[in-house]
Amino acid sequence: MAFPATYNIAYYRGDQYDFIVNPKNPDGSSFDLTGYTSLFIVASERGDATKFVGYGSASVDASTDSITCKISPTFGNQLTGSSYVYDLEITKTSSSTVYTILTGALSVNQDVRKTGES
Repeated sequence: MAFPATYNIAYYRGDQYDFIVNPKNPDGSSFDLTGYTSLFIVASERGDATKFVGYGSASVDASTDSITCKISPTFGNQLTGSSYVYDLEITKTSSSTVYTILTGALSVNQDVRKTGES
């Protein structure tokens, strides 16, 4: 497997952010996601469980061998710092085999609206 790939995210706090991941086998064919679940895990730094921040949304579509990931405005508003890291993991439910398929930095920017303005 050629996991994990790296994808760095520039996120604007309070916005909706969606992206789709299509895992591949080493030969370039689609990785079969049948029987897998996914987690999109965000932390302020790696290697320390106390730095865990929360989960973005990640849902597997085995019919297209894709994973849709989302940072909702509600979760995004909890990201009060400017720099985070994340991992996207898949788990085979029948064997508990875990693969980290995507990882990267998550930089959070304030938008130009005033705080509390809708």
